This record gives sequence, structure tokens and C-alpha cells, in this order.
Amino acid sequence: MKDMIQDSAYGALTGPTELTIRRRLPGPAERIWRYLTDSELRRKWLAMGDLVPEAGREFTLTWRNDELTDPPGEKPEGFGAEHSMACTVLEAVQNRVLAFTWGTGSEVRITLEPKSDEVLLVLVHKRLMDRGSRLGVSAGWHAHLDILAARLAGEAPAPFWDSWASLRAAYDARLPE
Repeated sequence: MKDMIQDSAYGALTGPTELTIRRRLPGPAERIWRYLTDSELRRKWLAMGDLVPEAGREFTLTWRNDELTDPPGEKPEGFGAEHSMACTVLEAVQNRVLAFTWGTGSEVRITLEPKSDEVLLVLVHKRLMDRGSRLGVSAGWHAHLDILAARLAGEAPAPFWDSWASLRAAYDARLPE
């Protein structure tokens, strides 16, 4: 399937209901793994929630996007202060692979591949059944991964909500109807 966009900073549709995002991050993989699995580190870029990296283990992700950056930016209408979602670990290979359900409808698989002093993170989000979910997930993962990259580089991330809104508009222009 043709990528929805050519710019590698953006995610691409790699199937009719599948989004793939690739990011080179400062390593090592063990450090990034901790940001994926440790609730206190994950809450700094995505969502909190105790996660035991073993297949079959259930966990809850809880987003508080207003707390991700200072300032948080202007929150769009319709978003609350907190949102939670039940997930289940599907696969976990320490420092290499973390796969989990995304609520009840889709799945996320994150792989880490060392590349010299960097790590290639590949995130694949499957079963995004409609354009609205593809749009929201594309902008959301992109914005959250921007924060992760900034945190790993020791930089201050841009205001989350402003980034998310800008990315949502960019993906809206790029996603096929």
C-alpha cells in the first residue's frame, strides 16, 4: 500500500487499517524499554499505568495530557482532564518488543532495534477501522513520540496540545478519504 505521506517524520499507512511510525531515538534500547514499561517514566511522554511485561498481563493506561508539558498548550474542546483504557500485553521481549491490545478494538506493537548509538523504534498500530480513528491515532502517537524523543534528548518538549492540534491538521490533509 502506498504511504499516506512521504516525509519520514510522519506515520504511514502500511495497510488499509494499519499505521506505522518509525523514529530514531538516542539509545541504548534498555533506556527506551524503561520509558515503555515503567509507569513513572511512561507518564512523562504518554500515559501512566502499572505494566508487567509478560504476555497475558492486563494493565490500564491513564492519560493526563495536560501534565505532559509545561505549558500544556490549548486543549481542544471535548477532551477531559483524564482518560483511561484497559489493555493486555500480547508479547514482551525485554529491550526488543512490546505488543499490547489498545482497548478492545486494536493492537499496538513496538519494536526496538539498536543502530549504533541510536535505537530505531517502530510502532505499528493495527485495526484502525475508520478514518476518524486513523486520524486521531496518527496525530496522537506522533505527538507523544515527539515528547519521548525530547525527553530522551534532555530537551523541553513543545506544548502537547498545540503540537497535537497542528499534527491532527497535517494528518487530516494527508490521510486518504
